[in-house]
Amino acid sequence: MKKGKVGIWIFEILMLGIALIWLYPYIWLVLSSFKPQNEIYTTVIPSSLTLEHYEFIFSSAEKMERPFLRALGNSMFISVVVTFSVIVTSAFVGYAISKIKFRGGRFLNHFTIFQMLFPGFMFILPLYIVIKNLGMYNSLAGLIVPSLFGAWGAFMFAQSLRALPDAYIESARIEGASEWKIIMKIMFPLVRSTASIVGLFTFIGIWDNFLWPLIVIQDYDKMPLSVLLASFNHEYASYIGPLLAGSVIQTIPMVLLFLIFRKYFLKGISVSLK
Repeated sequence: MKKGKVGIWIFEILMLGIALIWLYPYIWLVLSSFKPQNEIYTTVIPSSLTLEHYEFIFSSAEKMERPFLRALGNSMFISVVVTFSVIVTSAFVGYAISKIKFRGGRFLNHFTIFQMLFPGFMFILPLYIVIKNLGMYNSLAGLIVPSLFGAWGAFMFAQSLRALPDAYIESARIEGASEWKIIMKIMFPLVRSTASIVGLFTFIGIWDNFLWPLIVIQDYDKMPLSVLLASFNHEYASYIGPLLAGSVIQTIPMVLLFLIFRKYFLKGISVSLK
């Protein structure tokens, strides 16, 4: 019995050590953003903490044509709009694939899975031509419109909805409920965990998206935060403190989202693995 407890303690200590190693880069990032400029690379524990790098981000950076606050607002707006759209469209498409029998339904299901097989960068060139011809180049619409629907989200909703009995839908139809009411009032609340995981991964993917905004956006006041930080690092590499502070700010929404929706997130992963 004692040997078993010792083994458990050793395993827990080992897992804790691995977790700390995995978290160390982020801990270093946060701690270094509060260090004085001359101590960022020279000390582990700073002699004092300072907010000068964050003050630079919020006050002085705009004078250098790097509006970090505006970029933060752009990222938040784009991510929220796309996440909401992906959840809604994926829920309806997933419901159609899994619960409605219609001609072409099997093709739609196979096409959704087929689309997931190709990496996104394969479509960058044709997508760029389409966006430019539609007059969306160098605009927020050029970042939002191509991402309003996600095949992965539709697949996740379809898998979750297939696991629900059709009796719910049949009973609702007998009571005279419309398809809209069935989806919004009955089926959608039953797959909230799936909505959470689709929304979380969509938000993170859009928030951290770098390549497509770098291609489409040219004006600094329209850039999302990820691209603006990269352009700032390229031209003002000596300002390492503000760059670290900006990186910390960029991670805050993702950390908060995970902490708030972690229960649904973990439940959604368990459901998808089944």
